[in-house]
Amino acid sequence: MTAEQPVTYERRGPAAWLTINRPEARNALNQAVRDGLWDGVRRFNADDDAKVLVLTGAGDQAFCAGADLKEMATDALQVPPPDFLPQFGRNIDVPKPTIAAVNGVAYAGGFALAQQCDLCLAAEHAKFAITEVKVGRGAPWAAPLPWLIPPRVAMQILLTGDPVTAQRAHEVGLVNDVLPAAGLAAAAQRLAERIAANAPLSVLAAKQTVRLVADQPLSAAFQAAEHTEGRNWLQSRPERVSWHYTWSIATAGSPGHWSRHGRWRTCGQCALPHATLGQCLHRMQRTSHGLSRVELL
Repeated sequence: MTAEQPVTYERRGPAAWLTINRPEARNALNQAVRDGLWDGVRRFNADDDAKVLVLTGAGDQAFCAGADLKEMATDALQVPPPDFLPQFGRNIDVPKPTIAAVNGVAYAGGFALAQQCDLCLAAEHAKFAITEVKVGRGAPWAAPLPWLIPPRVAMQILLTGDPVTAQRAHEVGLVNDVLPAAGLAAAAQRLAERIAANAPLSVLAAKQTVRLVADQPLSAAFQAAEHTEGRNWLQSRPERVSWHYTWSIATAGSPGHWSRHGRWRTCGQCALPHATLGQCLHRMQRTSHGLSRVELL
C-alpha cells in the first residue's frame, strides 16, 4: 500500500477491500480520498468476481476521522452536499453486500461510511461519533440512524456529539461484533467469505428485503419483498418464461390465469392487476401450487 494511493482496491478471494490510505491524517476525507472512494465503489459494482465489499482504513488509529477540516475551511463548506461521498442507496446503488471493518475512530463522515454499510465489525478500541454539532455543521446523512438504532440513542448521539465506544455501539445495534484489533481484518474476511458462499440471488434479495421497510410503508415493503423473491425464483430456473403468453395456474381445483394487458397483468386468482408476476408466483411456490401450463421462449 503506497502513499500515492489515497484509496486502494484489493481483491481477496470473493471480497473486495476498499481501504482509505491516509493514516498520517487519520484517514480524513480530502478530495483525493473522496474521489478514490467513488472510483472504488464503482469498480466493486462492475467487478462480477467481487461478491462482498469490505471498507476499512489504513493503520490502527482511525477508520476515518471525517472530513478534512482544513480543506472544508478553505472551501467554506458548512453542510456537505449529497454527492460529497458515495452514499449507498442514496446517490449510488450498491446491490451487493457491504461490510465496514472499523479499525479506530469513525467520526463525522467516518461514521457515515460505517453507518451505510450493511454490516459493521469494530475493533475493541474503535469509537463512533457524529461530531458536527460541536463545530456548527449539519449531518443530514444521519437521517437513517434511527432505523438502525433506537431513536433516543440516535438523538443522544446527534445532540451531544460525544463518542460512543465499540462495546456501546454493539449493545445498541450499530455494530454486529466487536473484536481484538489484531483479529479484525481476518474476521471481516471470514464474514465476507461466508456471505459469498451463499446463493447469489438469495443474498441480493435478502439485502433488499431488510432495506425495504426503511424506504416504504410496511404493507408495500411486504409486497416488494414478495416481488423480489418471485423474480429471483424465476431467474434461478433454467427455462426462460415468456410474458407474451397466458399463464394457467392449477390452484386447489380452481384454475387461475394471468392475462397480459400492456405492462400490467391481471391475476385470475386474486383478480388484481400487478406490474409483475413475482408476488403470486412466490405465493404459489410456497403453498405447493403448480403451473399447469407455461409457454417457454
